[in-house]
Order: sequence, then structure tokens, then C-alpha cells
Amino acid sequence: RIPKEKVKKDADFVTLCQSLQVTEAVCDHAWTIWKAVQASVEKVPDTEKRLWGVCLFVAVTDLEVASFTFTQVLKAVDLNVTQFLALLKKMDVNLDTISTRVNSAMTRLEKKYNVSLALYQRFEKTCSKIYTEDVKTGQCWGAAPDVCCLRSAGRALQMEDDLVISFHLMVCVLEFFIRRCPPNMLQPLYQSAISTAQSPPTRTSRRNQSKAKPCQPPPEVDVQLLETLCKENDCSLEEVKNVYQTSFSAFLDSMSLLGTQDLPQASNLSQQYEELYLKSRDFDGRLFLDKDETLVNAEVELMQVESTPRKNQPEEDVVLIPPQTPVRAAMNSIAQLRVDLTASGDQPSANLAVYFKNCTVDPTKEVLQRVESLSQLFFQRFGQAVGPRCVGLGKQRFTLGIRLYYRVMESMLKSEEKRLSVQNFSKLLNDSTFHTSLLACALEVVMATYVYSNGVSPETDLSFPWILDVFQLAAFDFYKVIESFIKAEPNLTKDIVKHLERCEYQIMESIAWRGDSPLFELLRQTHEDGPVEQAEPTATLNQPLQHNHTAADLYLSPVRPSNRTLTAPECPATPPSQPPAPAPNQTPRHPQSKSLSVFYKKLYRLAYMRLKMLYTRLLTSHPDLEPIMWTLYQHTLQHEYDLMRDRHLDQLMMSAMYAICKVKNVDLRFKTIVTAYKNMPNTNPETFKHVLIRDGQYDSIIVFYNLVFMQKLKTNILQYASNRPPTLSPIPQIPCSPYKFQNSPLRVPGSNNVYISPMKSPQRMSPGVMTPRTRILVSIGESFGTSDKFQKINAMVNSRDWSLKRYGCFDRNSASKPLKRLRFDMDGQDEADGSKTDGDSAMIQKLEEISKLCFFIYQNSDIKWSQFFLLILV
Repeated sequence: RIPKEKVKKDADFVTLCQSLQVTEAVCDHAWTIWKAVQASVEKVPDTEKRLWGVCLFVAVTDLEVASFTFTQVLKAVDLNVTQFLALLKKMDVNLDTISTRVNSAMTRLEKKYNVSLALYQRFEKTCSKIYTEDVKTGQCWGAAPDVCCLRSAGRALQMEDDLVISFHLMVCVLEFFIRRCPPNMLQPLYQSAISTAQSPPTRTSRRNQSKAKPCQPPPEVDVQLLETLCKENDCSLEEVKNVYQTSFSAFLDSMSLLGTQDLPQASNLSQQYEELYLKSRDFDGRLFLDKDETLVNAEVELMQVESTPRKNQPEEDVVLIPPQTPVRAAMNSIAQLRVDLTASGDQPSANLAVYFKNCTVDPTKEVLQRVESLSQLFFQRFGQAVGPRCVGLGKQRFTLGIRLYYRVMESMLKSEEKRLSVQNFSKLLNDSTFHTSLLACALEVVMATYVYSNGVSPETDLSFPWILDVFQLAAFDFYKVIESFIKAEPNLTKDIVKHLERCEYQIMESIAWRGDSPLFELLRQTHEDGPVEQAEPTATLNQPLQHNHTAADLYLSPVRPSNRTLTAPECPATPPSQPPAPAPNQTPRHPQSKSLSVFYKKLYRLAYMRLKMLYTRLLTSHPDLEPIMWTLYQHTLQHEYDLMRDRHLDQLMMSAMYAICKVKNVDLRFKTIVTAYKNMPNTNPETFKHVLIRDGQYDSIIVFYNLVFMQKLKTNILQYASNRPPTLSPIPQIPCSPYKFQNSPLRVPGSNNVYISPMKSPQRMSPGVMTPRTRILVSIGESFGTSDKFQKINAMVNSRDWSLKRYGCFDRNSASKPLKRLRFDMDGQDEADGSKTDGDSAMIQKLEEISKLCFFIYQNSDIKWSQFFLLILV
């Protein structure tokens, strides 16, 4: 029996439980959670009751009991969503305080809230542009469209965190109400946009609403009005029409409003939304209209962000830059993607067709059949994730992905042709895995573009690795195409490049280590011949990770024999040559895999980066332990790689850190490690709360360490306590991104402050925000145009003081001073003896930089010889 003092509860806590009408089981469980965390929580006035509310929510979620909604508990303890989430994270002091079920519930709530908040803010701003002042304050025209948005999204979407589709539904709702609104209630823009042939608005009586109406055909959308709304809100008319004719028309049909000019009763809409709200048990979206403090944070409101003019611009030339709201960011990203793919087709281009025909085996038929079969898989899974009526939207996104797929493929083949001087890519183009991976990467770019907002890609049901599951594609195969894809597509935004880099990290952290991954078979074969790729030697500590391997190399890997088999590497464009027969008494060896070698080099860098990050948060007073921890960690990844099966890279990292501290008698508890780990970027509580132990059994990281990690590596760990510890592994370089962002200036090698920026396409240029420095830019690779540009350049050059007396080396009567070795730095001290720069060294330095600039431009652009010569003359 539980002792009496254990079940005695605070009277105020009992009162709170009664107000929320929770069961006795929920009350007991919440009190147990509270007692477990009470000692570790700061004693702040009024915080105790709020923490009780969090404990009750955790108990209800754990026990799966429908006692109250999220909004009800927020109001009962006077908290808003942000405060509640912060308290929940603060309470999670032990590994078992907050379960994975609670984490999942809160993640879903947070994503849905962020989308709802962004939509409401955009809804409020848009309505202010549609309706006149006297209507904006009215409850009827304010509440009805808002609740209609909530109700239609709730019915049409299974995935409530899809910002773009939810926003498109909002545009449909606004079109529906505007067409039924008297013209005098609208702003002039929308008065002129409404079709004149419309019936006057009427209200549907509740008595008539109960009568069944025959199913009406899909409504004819007022294209002029919808086009105006789409233009004002920077969204695609094609996509919004698709949402209207499928999802929104189905909603209208359910409300008996299809094909009529009736307006829905706000009370009726509210009643239907109430049913959805009580069923989901989350927050009441109608409270946004009341600016309820549980949902809208009055201190920081996005709508209050004002645009500011750029500095150093005359008042008449001021360009106001609107705030980058989540909706605006998503719409801009989608619009830019569509512009970039305008010239690309849904079928292989003429150039691509030539590459196909040049193959020994023409892959055209297989390519088209594969695209068709994968499209059906994509449509089916998209409908399952988002909603069956949203399949049309999936088709639109797949079409964009196909265009990008063909375009990047052509770009890759052009690069391979230039690199290898061959045109027959039969082996690569008949590789099904290569094509599936390339298409998956193109679709991942499209899907990520639709969920990005302000540089952040929220995790949704369609987030990576969703596309891998759809195509049943191994993550290890997908990773091979990422780097080549980025290099082949210069129009990728910095956010998308970072997203793909993060996908690569996720693959190395966990996804590539799933139980059925081909990575394990490659490792097994490699270990039969010898160890896998070692960590980088210390000599390369300050060198970036660079290699010349392309996707062709990695997909046709293994193409390089192991150290014991010395044959020439095969060209990826030609059929593989047969390796020589093994010598007598020599065991046949598997060729060493380039893809595995590159994967492990990147893996070591990522692993060390994560270890270094956690180490600096915990053990800076013990600098001698870092190389020892890395040695154990690297040994585990190299020799005990099976520990990674269905696990996460960081689980081995935390275990290695704890093991070395134990054997070195350093007091560091797992609770401390986990607390620091939670504050690192790109972490998930599941990593330390839900670790595979054996045969589908999961437990915390502590249990994994005791039952699995320590048992497997006990002998190796104890060696670090002896007088003759193992040889320390070399420290790899902390990785910098190997991907150069196309929109960033590129520094000319060997120069101090000379940079070259890539030429931008016309649609990406913004003439309105040109600065004095960029007003007379000359883009290398395009026509220089009229002589006016040369005159401007000459004027700039001639405006400088180029007096020959300043440079003694051009004065024949002056004795030139012999120069020592020059140092090109920023202090003005160029000579090895440390003397100040004079005319000789300054002029020579400038000439050196100009010559390097010219050579660098010629190497990195498609400039013609005539243009290059003119540039040198200038």
C-alpha cells in the first residue's frame, strides 16, 4: 500500500483538479509527477499553480484520458502557449519525467499553433485591405470568414501544419465571402474585381439548412477576383484554383452551400468547429479573433513590425522592404522556384535526349516508365498524408520536381562530359538507384520550399525522410547525390542548400544506420579486407574536406580496388573492367568503395564536431580528456559499427563521454550530460529517452550504456585506466560546409580583399535596391553592351591619383630598392623585414591582385577570349 503521506495533496491542487474535472487516476499521477520535480524547480510566486497545470496535462497525455482541452488548462492556470512550453521544458529534468508520448503531443500542438498564428495574422492584414473601415470592426464579417477558414481547414486537411495549403484555403474562403458581399462594403480594388453578374447576398435560415440539397457541380470560380487575391497575396493562381475545385468545393458541399449564393450562419459554423475542437482536445482557434492572451502574445506581435528604409538613400528613392512573415517567406520561395523552372519542361530536353541516344543501351524508355510509376506512389502517399482531396496539389508539386530532376540531370552530364571527355554514360544512366535518388532529391527541394519560413524548415509529416519512405530508397544511396545536386543547380537558395546539408547530417546521424541499410553489407565486405577509412591525419587539421568525387563516381562505386589490388581506376562512363586474377594462395578481395570512404570521412568530421560542442559545454577544465573521448568514439564507429544499427550517432557520443569520465574518475553524471545535450542545436529528446536496447525493446540512454555499450566495450574502456593506454586517434577537422552558396561573393585566392560575385539572372535582380557600387556592375559572361559602360569604368580608374612620381619603379631616374619576399596582409606591412609599404610594393601588390583576379575570372566563368582581353585592357 502507498503510505498515507505519499497521497496527501495540496488543497489548491485538488481544487484545480476539480475545476478541470479530471479523474482520480489523473489527479494521482499528476501529483506524483509534481513531487518528482518539485525539488528541482525554482520557487517563484504563482509558479506552483502553473506547474500543476503542466503536470495535469502530462498526466492526461500519458494516461490517454480525455479530460480537458489545451485551452482549458491554459486558462485555468493563466498561461499562454509559449509560457506553457517553456515550463514543460524546464520540468524535464530527469530522463523519465516527460514521456515520448508527451513530447510528440507537444510538438504537434506547437507546429499547429505556429501555423494558425501565422495564418491569423495574414488573415487580419488581408481583411483590412478588402473591407472598408466600418466593416473591419463588425463581428459578422470578421468572425464568419475566420471560423469558415478554421472549419474548412479542419475538414480538408489531415495534416494541420501545412502552412501553404492552409493559406490557399484561406484565400478560397475570402473569395467566397467577397463575391457575396455588397460592393459598398469593399475597398475599390475588390469592387472592380467582382463580376457584375451575381445575385444579391442572402442569409440561409436554419430551417432551410436542415433540408437536404441535391449535389451541385463544382462552382465556377470568379477568376478575376481570385487572380486579384492571389496577386495581392503573392500566391499561385493555379494552385489556389486546384484547392478551390477539390478541397474547398467539398467543404461547401458539406455545408449545403455549393452552387448557391447563400451565406453560412456564423453560429452554425462555430458549432461545427466546436465539435472539431473538442475532438482534437487542443487550442480554440476562435480565440484569435478576441486576441485572447492564451494565444496572442501582446508583447511581440508580428503585425506591428514596421518596414524601415535603407540607409543613405534619398527620400524619393526609398524602397520599403516588407517584413518577412512566415506566409510571405513561403510564398516568395514558391514563386521563385516556379520562375526558375519556367523554362524547364516536363519531358527530357533535346540535349538530354542526345545523351540518352549516345548510350550503349538507350535509357529513355526506362526513365519515362520509372517517372510514371514513382509518380503514382507519390500521389498516393501525398493524399494519405495531407488529405485525399489534395492529390491534385501533390501532382503540381511532382511536376515541379520532374522539371528540376531533368534540369539537374542535364547539368550533371555536361559536367561529367567536360571532366571525362566522354559522351557515353550508359552505365550511369541505366542505374535505377541513381535516377530514383536524383528524383527524390529534386522532390525534397520542392517539398522543403513549400514549408520554409524565415529560413526555418519546420518538421511536418512531409519532411525528410518522408520522400525516402515513399520511394523505398536507402538513405545511404540518397546521400550520394546531395553534393553533386547542389553543385549542379546554381539557383538553389541558401536556405535550401542548408536544408540539403542538414538532410546529409540526418543520414549520417541515424537514417543510414537503419537495420536494413546497405551500409552494413558494405562495411562487412570492407572489414573482410581491412579497416574502413581512417580519420584524417593531424596534418590536415586546418584543411577543408574536399574531394573530386561526383555522383557518377559514388553510384558506380566500388570503382577503386583495395590496397592489395593495384589496377587503374575505371572511368564512370564506361563498363567496368575485370580485375586481374588473384595471385596463387591469395584470398580474393572486394574492391574498396569510394562511396563508403567519402561517407566515413564526412561521418568522422560530423561526429567530432558534435563531441567538441558537447565537450566545451561540460569539461573545459579537463582538456586532456577530449582526445581520449574521441579515440574511444572513433574506435566504436570503426570497429563496433554494429552498435549504430537502428540507433543514433549522438547516443554513442554521450556513452563514450560518460565512459571516459568514469574510468578517469571525473564526476560527470548522465543527467548533466543530457541537460547540456538538450541545449545543443538539432537535438531531439527521443535521442536519449528512446534508445534501442535489444529486439525492439527501448529504454533511456543510461540503460543502453549499462546493458549494451559498456558490455561491448568494457575491455577497451578499461585500457584507458592503465599505464599503457591505446594510441590516440588523430583529431579530424571541425567541418565547414563544403557547399559554396551561389549568391555569396567568392574570394580570389591569394588576394586580400578582392571578391567576385556570380552573375545573377534577370528575374533575381532587384533594380530598386541598387547601391552606388552596384549600379555600374559588369557581369562576366554577358555582352558588355554600349561603350558607355567602358567610359564609366575609365572615369572611375582615372579619378584615382596615378601619379608616376608616386611609384619609383616607373621613374627611370630613381634607384629602385631591391624588394624582399612580399607578405600580402591587411596591415600595410608588406615586406618581410616589417617596414611600411612604399610605392614599389603597393603597386606590385595591386598588379599581383589584378593578375590573379583576371586569371581567376577566366578559370571560373564562360568568358570569351575577346571579352577577357578587353577586361585586361580596362
